Amino acid sequence: MKHFALALAMATGLATSAHAATFGPLVEAAELSASLETAQPVLLDIRNAGYEEGHADGALFAPYRMFRGPAENPGGLVDVEKLEAELEELGLEQDAPIVILSEGKTDTDFGAAARVYWTLKSTSFTDLSILNGGLVSWQAAGLPVNKTVESAMPSELELTFDDTWLATTADVAAVAAGEKDALLVDARPADFYNGQKAHDAAKRPGTLPTATNHAYTTFFDKGSPAMSTAIDPAALKATLGVQDGKDTVSFCNTGHWAATHWFAVSELAGVKNAKLYPGSMVEYSNAGFEMANTPGLFENLLIQIKQIIN
Repeated sequence: MKHFALALAMATGLATSAHAATFGPLVEAAELSASLETAQPVLLDIRNAGYEEGHADGALFAPYRMFRGPAENPGGLVDVEKLEAELEELGLEQDAPIVILSEGKTDTDFGAAARVYWTLKSTSFTDLSILNGGLVSWQAAGLPVNKTVESAMPSELELTFDDTWLATTADVAAVAAGEKDALLVDARPADFYNGQKAHDAAKRPGTLPTATNHAYTTFFDKGSPAMSTAIDPAALKATLGVQDGKDTVSFCNTGHWAATHWFAVSELAGVKNAKLYPGSMVEYSNAGFEMANTPGLFENLLIQIKQIIN
C-alpha cells in the first residue's frame, strides 16, 4: 500500500511540492499547543545533546548530526539510504504532520531546524513545520517536558532526493563563470563575505563571484532566537533583486545559516526557484574554483592566526 501511495504522489506531482502544512511552515508555541490533541503531530527534537535530560513531551530524538555531512564537509548531502533507515526507526511517514524543534537559545539554532526541514522536504515529506523558538519557546509556553526516551513503531519508507530546492557546486561554479544565470546570496555576516573570516574547514576566505550579501540575521529581531514573522515578500524580493524565472541561491559556510535564509525566502516569502547550496563555501573553496573577496597570501595568513588565537 505504501508503494502505491508513493507512486500516486509522484504521478500527481506531490513529490516535488509540499502540501500546505497543518500548521504552516513556521508555528508559534501557542498555536501548536492549541492543536496538539487534534492534529497529533510528530515532534522531532533535533538537538545533538540534552534529550535525556528533558525534552518536549512525546518528542522523538532525531539529532541534527543525522542530517549533516562529515567533518571535512559538514554541509554535504547525507546518504539517502542511511537517512531512510534512521527515519524508518523513528516511524516517520511522509504525509504525517511533523514539527521540528531546535534548542532555541540563539538565532543560529534556527539553522539546524531549517536544514532538517529542507532535507525532509527534499525527500518528499509533505507536512512540515518549524516551532519558532524551539524547545525554549515550548517551555516558555508551559508545555510539558519529560525525560522519557520516546519510541515509535518503525515505518517503511522509500526515499529519493528531489533536487528542486538544491544548488550544487557545479551549478554555482557555472554561475560564477558566467555560463549560467542565477542570483547568488551569501547569507553569512559581512566579515565572512568580505573575506575577513573563514570557516575552519574552508581552504580560503572569500565568497562566490557575483554574490550579494544578505545575512540570515536580517530575519531576526536583535537578540531573539525566534524568527520574525514580519517578512514583507515584496520588499524582500526588491532588496535581493529577485527576478521571475531566475534561481535565487542561498549559501553560507556549511549550509546551516543559509538554510535559515532559504527557509525565509522560499517558505515564508514564497519566492519561486529558491534553492540552497548545502556544501556552501567549505565545499566550494576546497574544490579550487575562482573566488571573490579573497585576501592576499599574507593577509590570509593573518586571518588564520587570528582564528587560531580566538
